[in-house]
Amino acid sequence: MPKFTPLLVLLTTIFNLGNSHPHHAQGETRPIKQMPMGNPKLSINGIPFSTRAHWMRQANLALDAPCPFAAFGSVIVNHTAGGNGLGTLVCTGANSNSQTGNPTLHGEMAAINSCSAILTDPNGPYKLEPSAALSAFADLTLYTNAESCPMCASAIRWAGFKEYVYGTSIDTLVEKGWGQIHISSLEVVARSFDLGKPTRLIGEVLTEETDPYFLWQFDSEYRCPEGCGRVNGTCKAK
Repeated sequence: MPKFTPLLVLLTTIFNLGNSHPHHAQGETRPIKQMPMGNPKLSINGIPFSTRAHWMRQANLALDAPCPFAAFGSVIVNHTAGGNGLGTLVCTGANSNSQTGNPTLHGEMAAINSCSAILTDPNGPYKLEPSAALSAFADLTLYTNAESCPMCASAIRWAGFKEYVYGTSIDTLVEKGWGQIHISSLEVVARSFDLGKPTRLIGEVLTEETDPYFLWQFDSEYRCPEGCGRVNGTCKAK
């Protein structure tokens, strides 16, 4: 799967891919490849790149420490609220596999779980009924500092987010030694075209800041993220 920087996938293109025949004559699955569709530094859905960069940085800051091994962080944002031009943060999440023993708690899954709890909390700011909370995701944007695995990308589609924005690509993770299920978010979105709620996919945003969180783990010569130093071959907070 080739790597392109930057990547913006428009929903109309996703629908076209999803409706194309996915098999060769012999029945072999034909992979859906990522294609560069535009420049995310342009305004997308009326949201400027500076706002995208702000929230991608917040996804990095969602991490529990400056240099955890699995540095996958996410934030979920309402861009239509707040009146400040940035929108409002609804919830955050960070990979918590090792803390909880739950292998499904990637950053995106943790954020979605957190949002569900916050939206339905009878003492919280939203106080939504479960059905209204499910509908609310259609107005929200999920930012994650690395492209979602197919489990998380599928959860994003089932939730029906308005937008899904990622930083570091799966291609980069694989190149740097991370084990991954080799299914791109584009393919997941393309093959979920009949779920009803559309999701706009915007990829490889602010990679110059997200990539360093994932390049040191399997490269002993790579510098540690800011605020961390090498200790016994791994990066630790100073």
